[in-house]
Amino acid sequence: MSQSPEAAAPSGAVARFLNGIERVGNKLPDPAIIFLSAMLLIWFLSWIFSSTTFDAIDPRTGEAIVVHNLLSGDSLASFLANMVKTFTGFAPLGVVLVAMLGVGVAEHSGYINTGLKLMLKRTPQALLTPSIILIAIVSHTATDAGYVLVIPLAGVIFYAMGRHPLAGIAAAFAGVSGGFSANFIPSGIDPLLQSFTQSAAHIIDPEIAINPLNNWFFTSASSLFIILLGWYITDKIIEPRLKNTEIDGDTNSLPSFDEVNAKEKRAFLAASGVMLAGIALLVYAASGEDSALRSPNGSLTEFTAPLMQSIVPLIFLLFWVPGAVYGFLVGTFKSSKDMIDAMSKSMGSMAYYIVMAFFCALFISAFSQSNLGALLAIEGAEVLKALALPSSVTVVGIIFLTAFVNLFVGSSSAKWALLGPIFVPMLMQLGLSPDLTQAAYRVGDSSSNIITPLMPYFPLVVVYCQKYVKNTGIGTLIALMIPYSIAFLVGWSIFLLAYWGLGIPLGLQSSYIYPAG
Repeated sequence: MSQSPEAAAPSGAVARFLNGIERVGNKLPDPAIIFLSAMLLIWFLSWIFSSTTFDAIDPRTGEAIVVHNLLSGDSLASFLANMVKTFTGFAPLGVVLVAMLGVGVAEHSGYINTGLKLMLKRTPQALLTPSIILIAIVSHTATDAGYVLVIPLAGVIFYAMGRHPLAGIAAAFAGVSGGFSANFIPSGIDPLLQSFTQSAAHIIDPEIAINPLNNWFFTSASSLFIILLGWYITDKIIEPRLKNTEIDGDTNSLPSFDEVNAKEKRAFLAASGVMLAGIALLVYAASGEDSALRSPNGSLTEFTAPLMQSIVPLIFLLFWVPGAVYGFLVGTFKSSKDMIDAMSKSMGSMAYYIVMAFFCALFISAFSQSNLGALLAIEGAEVLKALALPSSVTVVGIIFLTAFVNLFVGSSSAKWALLGPIFVPMLMQLGLSPDLTQAAYRVGDSSSNIITPLMPYFPLVVVYCQKYVKNTGIGTLIALMIPYSIAFLVGWSIFLLAYWGLGIPLGLQSSYIYPAG
């Protein structure tokens, strides 16, 4: 396999560190067993700490936080009674399976294969990495689409270009998850975080109003920063390190990248025309002020908007329909049974993920019910507050504490619901605006996503890697992603401080100081 021109294997302390991480990480049990063991540990800790009285105040209730004993009779009975509902209600499971049903039709019909071949003809190899990271960042707009579309396709594209597929997966994962708060296109996460920020700011100033796009300029600028930094790490550190990693997966099932013939091109254009017609119809349906796809207040981007809640079904349709059209036109589908077989094959490849998702759902539910994650976040924030550090150091402290808490509490909104009521008033009393505090939180929240096996989509990315390198384990993926995580955490923190120092606006109606002036 040919490598990118820059490839030169890293050596010295960095290589030894990453190799050590990989060796240790791959000695860990299977991810499903890790989730099961973590759940049992949470049960035990909840029993230990349930008899302890804490002074920390839960900002969600205004009362002292209480750890719930998950080993009590009532809790165990509830666990058994709700086990099926906990699994079937696990959000990432539905997202992945429904999307993959549509993607499976598009993949096995040959539609995606043809599209990739045509795209690769027009993408210079030198710009492949930044292009992948850019697409990964933009995918945030469609909620979790990046995890089920961009990351696996990045591996296919890198493999087709003669580059190591795990480097493509790593670059896309870094963009989708590590660069979660870097996006120049507003999405549902903006008003969601703003709502918690404003509620927290009202503790000090009941009249203050926060614009939902109060960080838009900063996240837009961060997009370019993350693309450039991720590009450097992928081409200079990750891919050179992978040059001796043998690809021993079932590459026969991967798309072949021979020339596109006239019949395939006509079928692709027809299928793509159907897709564009569907998108145009969707835009038309959403454009009216009284559209049923809008939220009650008329927004299309809030999480309460039916459009945002329909992203995954739309992904299914926008791949299933063109995939079916292409398959029947080009001849890969002879009957409806062939199309159903394609969907069955895509579900077969998800079997391992479904098993991991079962134990992951049980662990996350237990961790949430125990209140141990909330206790960790609140106590950490209180320690940072008690240190009374200079404002710039406090901002960096918020970033690093958020990144640490993120290893245990994955949900961005859940963490901000806990940390916001402490951080926002604290910095307002130091004369710093809620806009700046929220920006700092978003940097920390993104940077460590890609190195925690407890993140719901982490096992899915392991599955993607195993398609190419069979013995890929948790350690392999963590070792791949640690350079991104460290660079994003440190570099992005410096970027925010420099951005602040230059006085560039964070977003619409934003400020750095409180009161604004």
